[in-house]
Amino acid sequence: MKKVLYLTMMACLLSLVFEPYTLVFAAETPQALISEATEAIHAMLMEKDTEVMSSLLKNAEGIAIFPSVIKVGLVFGGRYGRGIVLKREREKNVWYGPHFVSIAGASWGLQLGAQATALVMVIMNERGMKGFTGDKVTLGGDLAIAAGEVGRQTGVGTDGGFKAEIYSYSKSKGLFAGVSLEGSIISTDNEANEKFWGSSISVASILNRRSNDREVELLVRAITEFYNKRERPEEGLI
Repeated sequence: MKKVLYLTMMACLLSLVFEPYTLVFAAETPQALISEATEAIHAMLMEKDTEVMSSLLKNAEGIAIFPSVIKVGLVFGGRYGRGIVLKREREKNVWYGPHFVSIAGASWGLQLGAQATALVMVIMNERGMKGFTGDKVTLGGDLAIAAGEVGRQTGVGTDGGFKAEIYSYSKSKGLFAGVSLEGSIISTDNEANEKFWGSSISVASILNRRSNDREVELLVRAITEFYNKRERPEEGLI
């Protein structure tokens, strides 16, 4: 009973905190969100020490991109944002989707004001990818997630050896880093899916369907550029 009451209170508080932001997100078109996702990938591509993320992407089964996740609060707060999921057929290097989703989560501690952060989740295996086909999935509960490692040395993750189903990265105010998203909930955005695809179809069908949308093609090109990225020499070295 206490657990139910606690979860209800959390849901009510989050709905009040994010109500102004959800109205803004709702007005955004699916194509605009895809374009912003491409910009987020390009911004991360320009960062140093992204070789581990690049290596993970090269072997990934899929990717989830949230171009602008709002984190807001005082002592109690949370995050909310909209994003897209793409599925990859590695053997053919073909990408399917996009599937539109939202992310929400609570947090505690000192956090003054509002802050926008770009989030990228690298989905490493079939189980991780399957988790995104339902209406909702809890990160760290239904799926194992770990903060992605930042740096040039690959082979050892923050979870002790790249064993998680998902690795998450963030970029905020010029800072690129791995980020913990345990407890966050990913939900299907049925309205955006229907707007983009023109009809109501299952998520499983979406993630097995290729799109010829121009914005999607540009996003796939940016992702491909990212995982084909080569380590840049440090200044002063030949």
